[in-house]
Parts: sequence; structure tokens; C-alpha cells
Amino acid sequence: MKKYILVLLLMISTIPAFAQKNHKAFDSGEWFRFRIHYGLFTASYATLEVKEEKLNGMPVHHIVGIGKSSGILSVFFKVEDYYETYIDKNKVKPYRFIRKINEGGHTKDIEINFNHKNSKALVFNKKYNTKKTFSIKSDVQDMMSSFYYLRNSINTSSLKKGDEQFVNMFFDNENYRFKLKFLGREVIKTKVGKVACLKFRPYVQADRIFKEEESMTVWVSDDDNRMPVRIKADILVGSIKADLDAFKGLKHPFKIVVD
Repeated sequence: MKKYILVLLLMISTIPAFAQKNHKAFDSGEWFRFRIHYGLFTASYATLEVKEEKLNGMPVHHIVGIGKSSGILSVFFKVEDYYETYIDKNKVKPYRFIRKINEGGHTKDIEINFNHKNSKALVFNKKYNTKKTFSIKSDVQDMMSSFYYLRNSINTSSLKKGDEQFVNMFFDNENYRFKLKFLGREVIKTKVGKVACLKFRPYVQADRIFKEEESMTVWVSDDDNRMPVRIKADILVGSIKADLDAFKGLKHPFKIVVD
């Protein structure tokens, strides 16, 4: 159960990209909160916020993700996860990624600085005070920046059922390549009403977290915001469901389906 927030970020970061130029789905001031269910329990809440800041004198979007265990589960297993990314405001590429977690005593404190010109990533493991450099793929994204990059890239007008795309992502010290498939359109019932959604299937690696490659399904609002509305995943110790619980600061109007 210690992988709630990691799995959520993996899920929202694998929304597929279908190239569309000059679209911006988000801006500074956007804020999401997700309620994460583990079986019948509310396991935790996670938030994502976009801030306007500068990194080394350069204007960037500073995106902060926070996840904490809640309810009765927090008594038995405490989770405090912090994720940050600093991304280019125009091309949506990462310059710095931070992962600081404490999951039931399992801790990590990692900072990754990307050098896109030289195709390198410097990984600073603060827990062990080590620094290592790794080669990165072209158009690479980190776990958080990929979510925002892909939201900008979905071309909803040309999506066809079965369309696939591949996305490069660098996480901790490895390059990942995701296969992503569009499953179709669906209207789902949510806390804020019925929402028209795009439904996707990210193909994940069957390993210590996921049961099989097709363990995950993601629903994204079928509007200009392309925000995650619902996420489901079967993992080795049960299943996780994340629902959008609250939001503010959307760049575009949010649409509710009226019967």
C-alpha cells in the first residue's frame, strides 16, 4: 500500500500525446485535488499546483505535487510524498525534477537536473550524497512534466479508437518508453456531475507494482483543459482508484453534460 502517490503520478503522466501545435491546456494558478481509494478506504489525497516562478533567472512553471495518507490507514502506514518539476513555459520541457518521499519509513530524496543540449541528466541522490550523470532520450520528460506536456499535445479532433503513441520519460536513473492507446469516448458520473471524457490505456510494465501491461485506465476531460477526471489501476496488492475531488484556476471553461 506504500505506492499510492507514486502510482497516481505514473497514471496521470502516461496520458497519450497526439501532436497538436500551439495549444495550451493549463497555466499558472491551476490546482487539482485527487481522492485516492484503496479498496473501500480513502487511502490518501494528492494535489497538483502550477506556480509562476523563476529558475536561474528564467521564467518557468513550478509544479508541485503533494500526497499524504489519510483516515484510518494513516494510523498504520504514514505517507508523505513531495514532487516538484520546473518546466519551460513554452515548450513544456523539464529543467529540474525533485522527489522527496517518506512512505512508512521508506525514504528518498532525489533531484534531477536536465541538460537537453547535451542529452544528459544529473541525478543528485541527497539521501546518500551521490551524483551521477545519465544519457537521456530526445524530447524527454520527467514523471510530472510529462503530464502537462501531454495535455498540451492531445489532438482531440483527429483521435480515432486504437490510435497509439510512444512517450519518453526519465525517472530516478532510467529511461522509460510508454506505449499508449486511445480507447474511445465515454461520459462518466463524477462528484461535480457528468463529464464527457477521452478514455486511454497506458501499457505499463508488469512488475512489483502492476499486475499486467493493461492494468491501467485513464479518463481525461474531453475539452480544452484535458484534465484527469478518473484513474483506475490493478496492482499486486489490490486496486487503486483516483477521482478528481476539487479544482480551480482552469485555463478553459469546464463543461458538464446536461441530460
